[in-house]
Amino acid sequence: MLAIQVLLIAVVLVVGIVLVRSTAGARHQAVRRLLLGALVALAVASILVPTAVTAAANVVGVGRGADLLLYGLVIAFLGFVVSSYRRARHLEETVTELARRLALDEAPTPEQARHHEGDGPVQG
Repeated sequence: MLAIQVLLIAVVLVVGIVLVRSTAGARHQAVRRLLLGALVALAVASILVPTAVTAAANVVGVGRGADLLLYGLVIAFLGFVVSSYRRARHLEETVTELARRLALDEAPTPEQARHHEGDGPVQG
């Protein structure tokens, strides 16, 4: 086994472990772990047997294995972008809801507002 293969496999395994450690719902976490496990297995296999990637590329009609990997990475990146956008949008909605709740909770009651109506800036 070449040194670059060992290094690439180590990096893929470390990234896989880091990604699995994030928290989410049980079903989402299980699906994520299964997909990530498949991705790590495919990455290790492509490092150990690069000709298999070229053979797979030829089967699906792509000329080279590197091109197939690039296409896969583009698809994964787009999935990540969509997922990140949805997560950010959900967080924005949550922050907006919390800000509204906080504003309503801290708003003065009508009695307090009437009591402070006469309080204006001190002129002198």
